[in-house]
Amino acid sequence: MLKEFTRSIYAGVSLAVLSSAIVFALLAPWIAPQDPYDLAQLFILDSRLPPMSRNSDGFLFLLGTDDQGRDVFSAILYGLRISLGVAFLSTAIAFLLGTAIGLISAYLGGRVDAFLMRIVDMQLSFPAVLIALMLVALVGTGIDKVIIAIIAVQWARYARTVRGSALVEREREYIEAVECLAFSRSRIMFVHILPNCMAPLSILATVEIASAISIEATLSFLGVGLPITQPSLGLLIANGYPFMLSGNYWLSIYPGLVLIALMVAVNIIGDRMRELINPRSEK
Repeated sequence: MLKEFTRSIYAGVSLAVLSSAIVFALLAPWIAPQDPYDLAQLFILDSRLPPMSRNSDGFLFLLGTDDQGRDVFSAILYGLRISLGVAFLSTAIAFLLGTAIGLISAYLGGRVDAFLMRIVDMQLSFPAVLIALMLVALVGTGIDKVIIAIIAVQWARYARTVRGSALVEREREYIEAVECLAFSRSRIMFVHILPNCMAPLSILATVEIASAISIEATLSFLGVGLPITQPSLGLLIANGYPFMLSGNYWLSIYPGLVLIALMVAVNIIGDRMRELINPRSEK
């Protein structure tokens, strides 16, 4: 499958971009020239230096500095840690929660199915960013609060997707066979039905990672996501936005390009996975 996946040049490049971003994020404390969280390393006289500039100590700022004197390259590496960490963790929890609710709804049916799906319909009727903004405004800012907001936004999509697949699997003969063997409901749902619903779920999870990155960046850009002491990519873009018209383009352009490349790479990977898993799609 990996060989088929990499036959697409765009998918191969996207996989390399995502893998590189993960490696840089994990190794940020060791490869970043500066710790943007350490106030002792920041000097206001080094603020808004252009790319490839050096300060009085001879320190090279590869992508310049922001308005607080932070090295933009180092801040991007640490911002990747936050953006990817929030995206993967929130997507994983939303995946587990939504999958469990969707399986229960499809297998039990009746009033349980109607009640759970009405909640899902209500959830999906509102824009994702609006729900996230409301939740963050209620519970406050911070990484944990942003993760909770993204989970609240995403779980309904997994529930809807797995319910549709589980309803089809529930009517198949092998489910009737295991029911005749008096297996427990939990075993039937999670051992027999769930593995046959993983194809659409895996594709959705890949796309939702990009959605989680976008939501976190949006909340941080609006100033309701992460605090200023934890510079994610969205917050770095927001910090440089007031200086765009003054010629200090690097403050927002470089974090923005990294964010765009990351989201595009994840979406291309998801599209390629859909082509490989769905036999009816064009090769």
